[in-house]
Amino acid sequence: MYVPSSAVSPPAHPAGFMHRTGRLLGLLLLALIAWPGRAPAAPAPPRGPIQWQTWSNNLFARAQRENRLVLLDLEAVWCHWCHVMDETTYRDPDVVRIVGQRYIAVKVDQDSHPELSNRYEDYGWPATIVFAPDGRELARRRGYIPPPGMSAMLQAFADDPSPGPSVTAQEETPPAAAGALTPEQRQQLAQRFVEAYDGKYGGWGSLHKFISLDQIEWSLVQARAGDTRHEHMARQTLDAALGLIDPVWGGVSQYSDSTDWKSPHFEKIMASQTQTLRSYALASMQFGEARYGDAARRIARYLTEFLRSPEGAFYTSQDADLGPKVDGHRYYALDDAGRRKLGMPRIDRNIYPRENGWAIAALVELYAATGDRALLDAARGATTWIEAHRAAPSEGGGFRHGEGDRLFLGDTLAMAQAYLGLYAATGDRAQLAHAEAATRFIAAHFRDKEAGFDTAPPVPEARGALARPVRQLDENVDLARFANRLHHYTGKDEYRQLAEHAMHYLASPGITDSRPLLPGILLADRELGQPPVHITVVGQKDDPKAMELFGAALRYPAIYKRTEWWDRREGPLPHADVPYPDLGKAAAFACEKNACSLPVFEPAKVAAAVDRLRRAPPK
Repeated sequence: MYVPSSAVSPPAHPAGFMHRTGRLLGLLLLALIAWPGRAPAAPAPPRGPIQWQTWSNNLFARAQRENRLVLLDLEAVWCHWCHVMDETTYRDPDVVRIVGQRYIAVKVDQDSHPELSNRYEDYGWPATIVFAPDGRELARRRGYIPPPGMSAMLQAFADDPSPGPSVTAQEETPPAAAGALTPEQRQQLAQRFVEAYDGKYGGWGSLHKFISLDQIEWSLVQARAGDTRHEHMARQTLDAALGLIDPVWGGVSQYSDSTDWKSPHFEKIMASQTQTLRSYALASMQFGEARYGDAARRIARYLTEFLRSPEGAFYTSQDADLGPKVDGHRYYALDDAGRRKLGMPRIDRNIYPRENGWAIAALVELYAATGDRALLDAARGATTWIEAHRAAPSEGGGFRHGEGDRLFLGDTLAMAQAYLGLYAATGDRAQLAHAEAATRFIAAHFRDKEAGFDTAPPVPEARGALARPVRQLDENVDLARFANRLHHYTGKDEYRQLAEHAMHYLASPGITDSRPLLPGILLADRELGQPPVHITVVGQKDDPKAMELFGAALRYPAIYKRTEWWDRREGPLPHADVPYPDLGKAAAFACEKNACSLPVFEPAKVAAAVDRLRRAPPK
């Protein structure tokens, strides 16, 4: 059916495209949408405002009983155009009338419902989804919809509830035969990555500019192997992105809507903070550039001063604008005193394990680069709060998304990654045990029967399009990389099998051919094909020399790395694949492919020992 529209929508807030490489397709699609200028002035509120409902599993049972369509407004707390929709479109008398007559209207904060945000992430925020009473999708619309376009669309579906042109059948994604990319896929993905680079301004893509951890990691890996082109890409992008960091409070804007990085959108969401922080921390270790370390610390300062709760857990995001009368461009141009005089942009004080897991891992990464114990203490504080308030009570290892009992892959996976990061950074075996418990929970609740892992367990009440499980690309990339690392730390094949199960999904041609940039899949494939850089310190954990050696091991610039600390008083290492000698004093050993370095006793010599071993010809 044809759905008329009286105006072209401005771009949506990109639903996480800014911080997840697998979502970049949505960014490129946004280039097709024109920007109409400033939003129209809000009309006076109608006498009968929309009665928004909450999302529930029995929503469509009610819709069928009442013969009503369902209007889903999927928004974000920090989203400017979501606020504009509320003040204009959803106060328009015609829109209010049609919704009241024929629809159940549901408003959902996308951060609170990952099963919906992952399903509709390519539609940005706000995303508008119209369903038939039986759960069939009738429309998927991206971004701000002006009142005339919204009323016309809603009336058209009320008259003829058949799918519109925005709804196309989703093709099945058969799993790859092998849990790895083919040589042809590797070459194609690597070539597409280089071709998508903006040689003039840095960054990937031709519209919005932002930092994606996967993109930076892939270039850092290639640069470490001697590729000067990738080193230039990483440096140019990181240097340009410094302009997105708030010079007053720290923290990083989600993205720039100009290719030159000079037009930031000032919302500060957790994923942007943590991905950018980790990117600069890794670059500071690899390049030794003070400006990269300083950038990471400025973001960490924002996290701990603005997004940390008094109890130590981390909030979700901060809005771009102070309010309708003071937008981000005006507000963030002020100094600290000027900002505080006007007030503070809204902070989303929801606390989710996913966002906290990201924050913990990022702070631990920066701790590895700097040795700053305050960062490690902040990471541990958040871990303690999440364990006390978000652990799934019925089964060990898993985490609930909020205060209810809903389970999503992203929460438990992010905490599992955080636990493994804490173990790698401290040698605390309790953290490794927690990582294993979380991984077993993931295997029991989220493993797709064919390949990959689903965002959420199946819901028996789900209807129509929502009955189809969602496998989110970036979650599967993270799981493949994490489970493979856990395999190397524990020596347990079950975790390697989980990594390969994720790769059967990621290596499917239906995935590799669907998006222009997939560096995360390249990273996962590369890591599953070889062992990590392996550095072990043998010595007591209260020995100052052992501490210094372990700090040097943490600072070694390898993204794919296994760092271990063997204090013989604790018994054998969890994966005792190397017999280390007892020399009577602290020593570090680098091991790779069944060969180990001579013992290293001086922290300043650890990196050189690792480099020599990696350059040595195989025996």
